[in-house]
Amino acid sequence: MAYYYDNLKLDKGMYQEAGRSFSQVLERMDPSERYKGTSLEGLDAFQRQLKRFDIKVRGAGSDVVEKFFRTADAAVLFPEYISRTVRQGMEEGDILPSITAAVTQIEGMDYRSITTQAGGEEKELKLVEEGSAIPETTIKVQANLVKLHKRGRMLVASYEAVRYQKLDLFSVTLRQIGAHIARTHLEDAVDVLINGDGNSNPAEKTSLADGAFNYEALVDFWAKFDPYVMNTLLVSGDVMLQLLKLPEFQNPLTGLNFQGTGQLATPLGATLLRTSVLPEKTAVGLDKRFALEMVQSGDVMVEYDKLIDRQLERAAITTISGFAKVFPEASRVLEL
Repeated sequence: MAYYYDNLKLDKGMYQEAGRSFSQVLERMDPSERYKGTSLEGLDAFQRQLKRFDIKVRGAGSDVVEKFFRTADAAVLFPEYISRTVRQGMEEGDILPSITAAVTQIEGMDYRSITTQAGGEEKELKLVEEGSAIPETTIKVQANLVKLHKRGRMLVASYEAVRYQKLDLFSVTLRQIGAHIARTHLEDAVDVLINGDGNSNPAEKTSLADGAFNYEALVDFWAKFDPYVMNTLLVSGDVMLQLLKLPEFQNPLTGLNFQGTGQLATPLGATLLRTSVLPEKTAVGLDKRFALEMVQSGDVMVEYDKLIDRQLERAAITTISGFAKVFPEASRVLEL
């Protein structure tokens, strides 16, 4: 049985369509709905093209890099393979989804977030007497633009050096690049949570005297979040060790869950996340529903011209993103 994807003409121009990624252009040309009820159901348009050219990118039977360049059409798929594999590395072990309230996709480099004032009369749902005005909540545009940062890595390798490398092994390097990019994104996010996004909104800090960190101090810190809820707690490695030594963390049920799943919840019900991007003796508590917005300008970008033409030497892989505080009071810093 002949399918449409078998005769699809691929070219570099598919990477240049404004507002659409290569995968979106490919999906528009070859919609997945056509394949419902067939053996190809469950594959997206890019995966069908890999099947068309019999390119296996993972597993013991994976092909070599050269397989992408045996035809001009197959070579067009190589930048998308790079992009997807880097994105996979970014997503593996990434804790950003656990601390961001929303992800905003934009075109261009200029973006202003919004905010409202938390607490006080603006948030109170007062009884409205007949004929009286209904209390208002004002949504305001931030005064300063969100700072977008271009992050990336340079892929430095000649085609001759990698042409006979298995794609499964090559993917490991690409996923590592993605992991490095994800770490820099996390560093940017933590910096905004602590120091603000340039709109005079740094997190309120609670400093403890030496040796004063105990369960009571943690409860006091948790209580400061009203009307928000501290449902996420980012900690540095040394703070994690101190937390694990608290008697309240030695509850048999807490230990059993940690030993069985590797997941550790605090006695206060917050998700506990350890990260090395935080300074020593620092913890950041936040209400992940309201604290942070991630702003992205496009997806993972690769220099498709170079990659298609086998010019791998110094081919850039980049992302552009930034972070903004939505409700400043939804995140706080604890310094031990």
